[in-house]
Amino acid sequence: MKKISINYLIILLFCLSACGKIEYTKMDSPAYLRVFNNFTYNLTVENKNEQFPIFTMLIEPKFDGSGVVTGAEVIGDFLDKRDYYAPPYPSHIGNSTSVFNPEYPGKENVLVGPVLNGYDLSSWAQVPSGKRRVMFVYRPKSEVPFLQLPKQLRSKVLVDTVLNLEKGEVFTLHLLQKDFNTRENGMILRQEQFHKMPLSDSLVYVNIYNMSSKGFWSANAGFKDKFERMGMLNFGIKDVMNVYYSLVNYDQGQGQWFDRAINGHNKAFMGTVHRDTESSKVHPYFSFPVFADAGSNNISTKIWQRFFFLPPGNSLENYLHYELYNDNEGNFAIVNCFENGLVRPFADWGGAAMLPNLLVNVHSGTYNPRTFGTVNTLEIVNGKVFLTTVQRKYAPPVY
Repeated sequence: MKKISINYLIILLFCLSACGKIEYTKMDSPAYLRVFNNFTYNLTVENKNEQFPIFTMLIEPKFDGSGVVTGAEVIGDFLDKRDYYAPPYPSHIGNSTSVFNPEYPGKENVLVGPVLNGYDLSSWAQVPSGKRRVMFVYRPKSEVPFLQLPKQLRSKVLVDTVLNLEKGEVFTLHLLQKDFNTRENGMILRQEQFHKMPLSDSLVYVNIYNMSSKGFWSANAGFKDKFERMGMLNFGIKDVMNVYYSLVNYDQGQGQWFDRAINGHNKAFMGTVHRDTESSKVHPYFSFPVFADAGSNNISTKIWQRFFFLPPGNSLENYLHYELYNDNEGNFAIVNCFENGLVRPFADWGGAAMLPNLLVNVHSGTYNPRTFGTVNTLEIVNGKVFLTTVQRKYAPPVY
């Protein structure tokens, strides 16, 4: 019998270990949860005594005799500040060398939500349903897992509460700063409704929230975050703002955007947004057609969107001259939703925040590209704007 070389055994053991399966905890009658850390500040000389805004989520935590966390039924570690764009699929898994997570589940290898009423919930995690104790604990920005940190670094609590996570329901949880001056912090748990609504495939939907801290827009500019500026949104917007929108044809000529705006969808009133860091109520969805251009082939389009924010009682026409100015005391802001996947803090021209298009163009069936409508949420938080997109399942490409 031939001897098996030691090198062969090492290779065999390596292959067996590399093929190990991830063991998931089975969930009976789960709820579906997605978590965003909306804290936007960076530590500077002015706020050096504050806790760094990175957290560990604990559902049904366990403690030792001295009250220090020793485990939990669900642990979401390394919850860092959110990305500007939360796409309609779990884009973070396998695409990063960092342990820090811009959302939960994000990079976590956990059981996720199904396709529910046609909507892809793979960006929501399955969690135990029912009334559950939920904690968010500050942690240092290090790569040491939470339960391996020294005890003194596992005891600073942001939130400790009981949430009713009803089975089969879809929840989005937001950590945020409620008051800019007092530094009061908290959270909002929103029970989503989009998967229960009779939404049309031929329309794009968007709702808007202003979750900025009380007193942020009126505070002295020197106390506001000096990083990752977003043009006209730099210093925040006032607590009550009207919202208008324009749809712009990307392919139609090389003139100014307003020369390419689509009739019937130019500077059109959407509604009024009130600053709110308390209510969990879902805001109404506004809609516009996927193929709004009369000349469209109803297969694909490059239309993009502009959203304008200004105080009630003011004319949009009177504010458009502010487009080249970044500081307008919270009276005016523009958000552009432009190309697929494009995120820039603000444009090189006009000071508008730049986020991805609300229309998704992908290879589907025999068409490459084909345009699909989505369900979207825009959230303004302390001088920054974030976009979350949810999408129905669509046919895979045919080559």
